[in-house]
Amino acid sequence: MGIENVVVAGGGVLGSQIAYQAAYKGFNVTVWLRSEGSIDRAKPKFEQLRQTYLETLEAMKTDPAAYCRGLADSPELAADQIDQLKQKAQQAFEAIRFTTSYEQAACNADLVIEAIAEDPAQKDAFYAELAKYLPEQTILVTNSSTLLPSQMAQATGRPEKFLALHFANRIWRNNTAEVMGHPGTDAAAYNAVVQFAADLGMVPLQLHKEQPGYILNSMLVPFLNAAEALYATGVADPETIDKTWMLGTGAPLGPFRILDIVGLTTAYNIVVLDPRTKDPDSVPAKIAAALKERIDAGKTGVDAGEGFYRYR
Repeated sequence: MGIENVVVAGGGVLGSQIAYQAAYKGFNVTVWLRSEGSIDRAKPKFEQLRQTYLETLEAMKTDPAAYCRGLADSPELAADQIDQLKQKAQQAFEAIRFTTSYEQAACNADLVIEAIAEDPAQKDAFYAELAKYLPEQTILVTNSSTLLPSQMAQATGRPEKFLALHFANRIWRNNTAEVMGHPGTDAAAYNAVVQFAADLGMVPLQLHKEQPGYILNSMLVPFLNAAEALYATGVADPETIDKTWMLGTGAPLGPFRILDIVGLTTAYNIVVLDPRTKDPDSVPAKIAAALKERIDAGKTGVDAGEGFYRYR
């Protein structure tokens, strides 16, 4: 089936990026959010993305290092071609629709991308309500960072048309899309999502079986957990841990800079899935407590202006 009408549920770090990139690539995009307040909080993210796309495209005219694979098919573009892409970026910003209505979001959806909180109960409740309004042809995917699609498939009411589609942060530059079905996923739905990922300007990375964390997060989450454990148990402060990693490996970012980009709420939701957090003396519990302290203070990451570092 051809995908034209895309719904993104959630306006967080990745939800906003997915929606903006889809609109930039010419899809009809609706963003579903729980409340009008959620819409008000999400809109500044889209304004920030508009600025990022426009500034990055303008920089591509003179700086080869500014080239982003998700924004243009080639780094060899004339100035007038880049100006046309800038027009697309502006049109994307103006075209995205917002709604709090399940019915309005679902009524003509070809694809729904769920990017809400990393909480199985919240996801299941969302799927159960959405199922009342989805057309028969709609494919549903989750952008869950760590959960398996088979854990949620029955709650969707359409397990054969359900799978996972996971993006790396800053998708216009890090243009990967991991596609992971479950044993009951229909091949036609899987292939349609692979094609959608390609049409989105991503590189589709096809997984042959379910894996918690896909490929990327299977490597990234243990790395971040190790850094969080060093901090939560008092071994070193975030700046020192980041400096150690960057100097020792040549990496451009340390784990706590990465956590700020991912968002501390997402990191917290992942760690509390560990049953060991019930023991307050365990390392996972200490990590959860350290993250929650910052979250409660509004220090949730780059989008909030402060996480482990300040961005204002």
